[in-house]
Amino acid sequence: MTEKNRTIGTFGAISIGIGGMVGGGIFAVLGEAVSLAHGATAVAFLFAGIVALLTAYAYAKLSVTYQSRGGTIIFIDKAFGHNLLSGSVNVMLWLSYLVTISLYAVAFASYAQTFFPPPYSEWLKHLLISIAILLPMIINLVSASFVSRSETLLVIIKILLLLIIIITSAFYVDLERLSPALWEDSLSILVAGMIIFVAYEGFELIANAAEDVKEPNKTLPRAFYGSVILVIILYILIAIITTSTVPESQLVTAQDYALAVAAQPALGQVGFTMVAIAALLATFSAINATIYGNARLGYTLAKEGTLPKRLAQENHRKIPTTDVWVTAGLSLLLANSIDLTEIAIIGSASFLLIFFIVNIAAYRLRHTIQGNPYILLTASFVSGAALFTLLVHTYSTNPRAIIIFISFIAISILFEWSYGTIVRKHLFHRPY
Repeated sequence: MTEKNRTIGTFGAISIGIGGMVGGGIFAVLGEAVSLAHGATAVAFLFAGIVALLTAYAYAKLSVTYQSRGGTIIFIDKAFGHNLLSGSVNVMLWLSYLVTISLYAVAFASYAQTFFPPPYSEWLKHLLISIAILLPMIINLVSASFVSRSETLLVIIKILLLLIIIITSAFYVDLERLSPALWEDSLSILVAGMIIFVAYEGFELIANAAEDVKEPNKTLPRAFYGSVILVIILYILIAIITTSTVPESQLVTAQDYALAVAAQPALGQVGFTMVAIAALLATFSAINATIYGNARLGYTLAKEGTLPKRLAQENHRKIPTTDVWVTAGLSLLLANSIDLTEIAIIGSASFLLIFFIVNIAAYRLRHTIQGNPYILLTASFVSGAALFTLLVHTYSTNPRAIIIFISFIAISILFEWSYGTIVRKHLFHRPY
């Protein structure tokens, strides 16, 4: 692609990163973070942000060298070749996006329920979860262009609403609620940060836009670092406002919609409603965009032979309809069968694993991408240690989440092994 055909500048690239991160995860995991870290919730978000920022270095270097819409899957293939490892990680990435869609759908249902009189029934929750996935599925099947056109506007609306909450609530901050005496132990704070890590994973979407970025050598690093740093600041401010303006007991009671409760001291019921609407917009648009992206990821993987050939088909409007149906169907199954805490843990663990492998890939390619080996080694160690800490803690508190996460890994490996050795070598003549 020639430079004159590139259309995305620094602001646009940063918007992609911010939009990917502030897509709905913060609304879903904030209450979980408060219940684990208490007054140190802001510190938990900082810990997770450091992991994201170190990994952003690897993504920036890789994206400049390998400017492809394939993003993560291209980086892994370049570092390890097309083999069982890279194929399994690519399948795992596709599955991980199904988890994020499920996370956003459950968060959408939690905030949508607040518009109905309590007590909230299970059937209402599952109905709202299903609506949150089915409507974006229909939009993706009918008009894919609407997804990309609407995202910029929705990102601006989400950020403005969050800034209004932060600014108006600043006058109601009670610093005593942030006292270190009210913090949990260091391990619990770290674990909280790793559980909410899924709220940061969206920065990697910048890599998928690398082909369209103007002056990629300058723009891509600025976009990765700028978007992650801005979101770290935004999340820390939100965490401070949440934990210092509302008694923790109220936040724990309203765990699934904690941010809406945090807006009440400054703005009353109007603030609660504003945040609830912002959460609905954020989660709905995130589901919309993630179905769009994951369907095309599935199409790309099918084209290269990692997923079944049936998924490598588009209709006359260039929409991979089968991929959209499969993405939405599996997300419906996950969202309606796993609770919010488990989804957050599985999502965070999945992306920590993928980012750990990407950091290792960047280190292997350090000479080609001109990366600093010490930063890349640090990023690899930190992301690996974060994943290990999350898994060890979760094993003792929520073993079912660990079983599901391991099942995802096993499915990825078994699918890639069986499909690669039995099917792909006959269709694509690419045996391992």
